[in-house]
Amino acid sequence: MNSRIRQGALALVAAAVLALPAVAQEIKISHQFKANTDGRDKATRVFVEEVNKKDPSLKFRIYPGSSLNIKPVAQFDALQSGTLEMAVFPMSYAVGKVPEMSITIMPGTITSIDHAMRLKGSAFHKKLQEVAERNGVHIVTWWWTPGGFASKTREIGGPDTVKGEKMRAADPTFESMLKAAGASVLNIPSTEIYPSLQSGVLTSTLTSAETFVSMRIYEQTKFATVGGDYTLWWLMQPLVMSKAAWDKLTPAQKKIFQEAADKSDEFFAAGQREAVKHMVDAYTKAGAKVRALTKPEFDAWIALAKTTSWPEFTAKSADAKQLLDLITATK
Repeated sequence: MNSRIRQGALALVAAAVLALPAVAQEIKISHQFKANTDGRDKATRVFVEEVNKKDPSLKFRIYPGSSLNIKPVAQFDALQSGTLEMAVFPMSYAVGKVPEMSITIMPGTITSIDHAMRLKGSAFHKKLQEVAERNGVHIVTWWWTPGGFASKTREIGGPDTVKGEKMRAADPTFESMLKAAGASVLNIPSTEIYPSLQSGVLTSTLTSAETFVSMRIYEQTKFATVGGDYTLWWLMQPLVMSKAAWDKLTPAQKKIFQEAADKSDEFFAAGQREAVKHMVDAYTKAGAKVRALTKPEFDAWIALAKTTSWPEFTAKSADAKQLLDLITATK
């Protein structure tokens, strides 16, 4: 075979290889929540289904209930290193490495599901994405969870009702407000709330309505403060992706991800409106006393936050100050 024929044959082989479909890429999704019952898992499955409608070559494997053997907080390290592609991640868990993420749980900044959704695509969203990507993570979805208080020992209302309580709120900046009100605090992931209440390490907690139900925290507490028009505890718990994995997607795949995220956001927001009702029902059936914060109680918490959590947060960095300014500018 002369060189010209050989070169032609090699060119045909190369063209054939290029024409082959790409090898299917598996994307692992880790989270700490219960499969098929918790809204965060359900919304993840909506996202995956929507992506696969348009790109079946992207293969996902979901690992619920920490079944990938990565602890909830450690998921952030795995995302940063690129050893984990995706996770449903409560953003306040990242504050040890990215203090600015306290903005995703800052008391007095989110007022309702509708308000949270109005922030999608806003200057605040763009700035938060910028900070996340600078730290190796891309925020894919826009999931915000409302929550409340629950206690083993007492009804919780305004700041004067938590003195002496051993509480968890999921973020050190948020917890500085609780400390100022006289509570002692423990910063742990939500997977540790139930045993901590059971053992007496905690006497009360703040967490999402979803978690109160899916992790059966109503079995360990007798008083719940949730619902109504005034919710103090909100946390962003989105589907996030390693920036390294995000950058490997084609422009077309990124567009598919964004469209799938939009669908899952709609599904999740609708579910969170129901999650609060489910929490109230679960506590009522368990024989607990359930109430909502009153406006004077809520206002007292926000006044306290503005002299504790807010200034503590803005002192962290110029980005922190900008994030707080941006989130409070969108009503």
